[in-house]
Amino acid sequence: MTRALPLERVRNIGIIAHIDAGKTTVTEMVLYHTGRTYKVGQVDEGTAVMDWMEQERERGITITMAATSCEWADHQINIIDTPGHVDFTAEVERSLRVLDGGVVVFDALAGVESQSETVWHQADSYRVPRICFINKMDRIGADYFGTIEMIKDRLRANPVPLQIPLGAEASFKGVIDLIEERAWVFPESRDEEPVEIPIPEEYQEIAADYREKLIEQVADNDEALMHSYIEGGVIAVPEIKAALRRATLSIRVVPVLCGSAVRNKGIQPVLDAIVNYLPSPLDIPPVQGIDPKTGKDSFREASDNAPFAALAFKIVSDPFVGRLVYLRVYSGTVRTGSQVLNSAREQKERLGRLLQMHANRREEVDEISCGGIVAVVGLKNTFTGDTICDPAKPVVLEAIKFPQPVISVAIEPNTKADQDRIGDALRKLADEDPTFKTRYDQDTGQTILSGMGELHLDIIVDRLVREYNVNAKIGKPQVSYRETITESVRVEGNFVKQTGGHGQYGNVWLELEPMERGGGFEFVNKIPGGAIPKQYIPAVERGVKEALESGVIAGYPVIDVRVIAFDGSYHQVDSSDMAFKMAGAIGLRKGVRKANPVLLEPIMKLEVATPKEFLGDIIGDLNAMRARVEAVELRAWTHIVRGYVPLAESFGYATDLRSISQGRATYSMEFHHYQEVPKEQAEEILAKVRS
Repeated sequence: MTRALPLERVRNIGIIAHIDAGKTTVTEMVLYHTGRTYKVGQVDEGTAVMDWMEQERERGITITMAATSCEWADHQINIIDTPGHVDFTAEVERSLRVLDGGVVVFDALAGVESQSETVWHQADSYRVPRICFINKMDRIGADYFGTIEMIKDRLRANPVPLQIPLGAEASFKGVIDLIEERAWVFPESRDEEPVEIPIPEEYQEIAADYREKLIEQVADNDEALMHSYIEGGVIAVPEIKAALRRATLSIRVVPVLCGSAVRNKGIQPVLDAIVNYLPSPLDIPPVQGIDPKTGKDSFREASDNAPFAALAFKIVSDPFVGRLVYLRVYSGTVRTGSQVLNSAREQKERLGRLLQMHANRREEVDEISCGGIVAVVGLKNTFTGDTICDPAKPVVLEAIKFPQPVISVAIEPNTKADQDRIGDALRKLADEDPTFKTRYDQDTGQTILSGMGELHLDIIVDRLVREYNVNAKIGKPQVSYRETITESVRVEGNFVKQTGGHGQYGNVWLELEPMERGGGFEFVNKIPGGAIPKQYIPAVERGVKEALESGVIAGYPVIDVRVIAFDGSYHQVDSSDMAFKMAGAIGLRKGVRKANPVLLEPIMKLEVATPKEFLGDIIGDLNAMRARVEAVELRAWTHIVRGYVPLAESFGYATDLRSISQGRATYSMEFHHYQEVPKEQAEEILAKVRS
């Protein structure tokens, strides 16, 4: 099945926002109005099409991204509904990597919340053009213009209101379209079309004022419209829309609309805005990769006739069809049964069935074309971030970067049968979720699961029980600390072993330097020619990396270190890859111990929303948790406390906050950075490790 519409009429978009802003409800209404579904699913009732996992329907939250496709105004819209909870930020990361545009949903009462900031900055990093939909305009305290000001202040964006609301809170009934200078009233029935009315007299002055501001803002960011504006003539509606599209695609402005998804108010204008202002694959610069043969930059144009290139961005273990690999096709066309190259792993694979996904439902297709998002059966050796391409024209696209886990739990299967099942189950779950890591602790005989937060690990354990029939004892959550160095040192890594036959000889000198926080790891080869043969240098780096992963002072990974190999020696007969790998590991461990090592702990960004009467008690409790309160803001009738708290102090905070506020305060928390553990706490942690 080829794509029915030309590429300029395709939109690949994501619905992104803070948890509970209404993303899934917006998506459900979009699917209803485009005729993709005939009944609107409700998140609270567990009937939402896009929240298809049992855990999503029970908890009323989105956990995993879900893909679907629909048509509107003779355009094909491929949609990805993403989670809002910070523990599942990897799902947003992978979605933004492969999407062309985004619809960011805000709660009109809460405004810009913490996860809104996170997803906004993720979209900035991928240069994704956006439109904003301010949802829940019918709620008491809804503030359309206040939310727009927050988008300006907290997101450093340039929002352009395309509408102003008709009515407010319970009396919200429609919107005024500032570009077309007309008003729309949305009926209560989902099956009735919006009714066009003249702009009410009491709104005419404010509508004219905001329309003038809209034209000024767009003209400031579009040269063609600026000429028309300066000349002072009447600017036609198509000219405004064309200029607004150009400014949106260049991310100089962000169009803003409003409504109430759950009340079916304002969805059709959002669909029109997706078509009018968000990019097609042709509007996006050619995707850049590396030619694996030459190491030079290689580009793929968005064209059905270009060589095939696609990025694998999600793996799913489907109980009915097996292992599914989600692909975003950047160029070319390919059919079922074609042989393709996994250029990241230099392995050839064959495409099995091609499936167009609608949440967890599947429609089989014969062919996938440029700009498509599709799931494939049969790619056994392909993982998240791998490039699938034409074997005759290989390219490696930029992989997806994911945050490292910050919290761990130990798990012990109850029976031998559970022990046998758990290995395969954990491999499948780790395939699906790059932020979920596992390792086996030889000392305790336990399997350690690591993830992004308590909810993340709770969902993993729940899936082990339900989907894979694994019963196990779960330990208490533990912090995933890190180690680093604070001084530069030079050390010798020496591995010499004599046996009856050939011995082992590896000798390398390393310099270790601390990097700034978040710098990661860097290996630099400065060994002069002849000191060590070039073929042994990669073995030294592998030994260094393995030693970093296993830790030195407390068994936690070592981060933010630059390792420079600057000298060494070898033996004509006894030197080997293994010997130099061991020498690199020995030198790294010795160097870390000499370089004044310290422990680092994850610091979480925290935002608490509370009524005024509990503010003092909440701040007092945060101070007792070693938290650093940065700001307290008043938003509607709610006080927002923003700050940073060590993860180690935050376990069980949901219960504590409920108790302090009589259940009326809420909070959100996400990983922000690592910082040095205070000396007293560090000594306690090290004492536990040694005991």
